[in-house]
Amino acid sequence: MAGTSPAMTEQAALQITSTRSLDIAGASFHADLSGALFWEEQHLLVVSDLHLEKGSSFAARGVLLPPYDTVATLGRLAAVVARHDPRVVIALGDSFHDRSAHERLSAEDRDSVAALQEGRDWIWISGNHDPALPRDLGGTIADEVAIGPITFRHEPTGTTGEIAGHLHPKARVSARGRSMERRCFACDGMRAVMPAFGAYAGGLSIRDAAFAKIFPKNGFVAHLLGDRRVHAIAASRCY
Repeated sequence: MAGTSPAMTEQAALQITSTRSLDIAGASFHADLSGALFWEEQHLLVVSDLHLEKGSSFAARGVLLPPYDTVATLGRLAAVVARHDPRVVIALGDSFHDRSAHERLSAEDRDSVAALQEGRDWIWISGNHDPALPRDLGGTIADEVAIGPITFRHEPTGTTGEIAGHLHPKARVSARGRSMERRCFACDGMRAVMPAFGAYAGGLSIRDAAFAKIFPKNGFVAHLLGDRRVHAIAASRCY
């Protein structure tokens, strides 16, 4: 294309490959490379398990981690919000690592949250780590949200049309003679469990028994978050 720089070409390629279509109970979503889901029809973005201030929580117990997880997580969230420009954002539970995590947010981090909320509806779903969400950070608070055929909640039950978090799915695969473990979306077309978005959130293998209760007989696909694109791999091929 005349007048297009290599940098612009690379950026366009990243935009093309950074999402994968994901159908859930008849609704079409974009699985973003960041670990977010975007429902274009509803102009709605979903993220799960931010676990803000996990680093400071561990530090209080003598486990010293670099205290940059909140800044990193909010920075990644700002990037995906800018990319999709949603009207609504749903934070799908465990947005804060513990009951007092919001009190440890810096003034700059609070400003970042406020900037993310500006001009859009923001919904905090209660999680097991943050059952009593703060009411001084903007947005609204809910136990779950139902929109059309989809129900958004924190802990998965296996119900049709459910999008949940909590389990932090990750999968390990072999490719080109090497092993790779990545966070992933777990989805069978009728329900989905989202990867954790937080920088320090970690993950649980999709081969764990917790996933068998939601997806019988490993009949689901792991959508792995790769370096450049989302890879769809049958759960039975993961280990």
